[in-house]
Amino acid sequence: MAIDAASGRDGSDLGAGGGLGRVAAAAFVGTAIEFYDFFLYGMAAALVFGHVYFPALGTAGALLAALSVYAVAFVARPVGAVVFGHFGDRVGRKAVLVASLLLMGLCTAAVGMLPGYAQWGIWSPIALVLLRFGQGLGLGGEWGGAALLLAEYAPPGRRGRYAGYLQLGPAAGSVLATTVFLALSAGLTGADFTGWGWRVPFLGSLILVGVGLFVRLRIAETPVFAAAESAPRGGAPVLEVLRGHWRTVLLGGGMLSFGYALFYLTNTYALAYATTDLGVDRTRMLTLQLLAVPLGALAVWCSAGGSDRWGRRRTVLVAGALAAGWSLLVFPLLETLRSGLMLLGLAGASLLLGVILGPVGAYLPELFPTRVRYTGAALTYNLGGVVGGATAPLLATRLTAEYGTATPVGWYLAGLGVVSLLCLRALPETGGCDLTRGQAGLPAAAGRRAAAVSGGPAV
Repeated sequence: MAIDAASGRDGSDLGAGGGLGRVAAAAFVGTAIEFYDFFLYGMAAALVFGHVYFPALGTAGALLAALSVYAVAFVARPVGAVVFGHFGDRVGRKAVLVASLLLMGLCTAAVGMLPGYAQWGIWSPIALVLLRFGQGLGLGGEWGGAALLLAEYAPPGRRGRYAGYLQLGPAAGSVLATTVFLALSAGLTGADFTGWGWRVPFLGSLILVGVGLFVRLRIAETPVFAAAESAPRGGAPVLEVLRGHWRTVLLGGGMLSFGYALFYLTNTYALAYATTDLGVDRTRMLTLQLLAVPLGALAVWCSAGGSDRWGRRRTVLVAGALAAGWSLLVFPLLETLRSGLMLLGLAGASLLLGVILGPVGAYLPELFPTRVRYTGAALTYNLGGVVGGATAPLLATRLTAEYGTATPVGWYLAGLGVVSLLCLRALPETGGCDLTRGQAGLPAAAGRRAAAVSGGPAV
């Protein structure tokens, strides 16, 4: 099944039965649910997991242990990218997306039923590590597949706009998770929240997964993958990626590491730091974080569509430079303990992070050819998570314990931002490339010339 470059310019005749709108809904809903599941653990780790699963380690030790288990999922995400990416590049995008959503939902619900240390002893934290690893596997296969679902359906000139639906998924998942925790925190006593209230959002994940499966089972395989099925296949996609695209994977992961660190330090770590070290009320801090998220979602939507006109690379470069500077202000603003200034710090970080992440849903798929696009995009995205998401909260906890303030955390963030910008500078601009005929990473015309030289299309 080939895709006509002239058809579907507005996306109206693409997709299965419901057009590109149904595909966008499938990507958005599924990704929002998976990130809801993923973010739940971060909030529970910051608020209750130290007490429930690591009570013998003291306040600081228990928090560090809970965040260490939190980091396990980031280590698992590249593994999930390789496993799910293999089948996504060989079997198809749709089936893999259904499997990743199901894995994530079952692991999340199991966390909600997991007894604490008082009941199971050492087996309780061991089981928590295994379930967190399962969450990481599921999310490792989720983002890459959802990104390809939109990128391979959308017309080239509007790929950034439609990929924006995908990038709104994490924001929606964050809002949903924060809202549920905020409602439970405000409506329950501290003892009830720690005893059983935190489990409710985890168990509720099963309902959301049912919704996500219903939406995703109603879409068809992407036309770009279907058109490439007849092309000769190589060996394992991950081996081809590591042999022929290792530089892109490393640079892309470095580029994304700053965005990951900025998000998790201003969300998971900031929540733990404010409630534990600064004595901020849990409900107040969750409210401030919730108020900051919509600004980031608006920025995602604007920058995703804007990248079709301004270019993916240029958009991320400008936002990354501004965010590196803002990193120096976030924690000093939180330490004022004045709600207005605390909100300013969080909202500024959310806004700039949204501009950074908006174009990524289109940018990463454009960097790889079709036959290894799932594996390449997913591995790159999740490698950035290992560097920026797994290590940042742990390092921040140690920096704060050493210096008695989170100000050095801002300097760490700013330094990581500079490294991220250098990685991005070494990557090509991809806006407007043709995924069906062009060479990945090049504009369509250049891609056609490269294909002519090599003797065929780059699929």
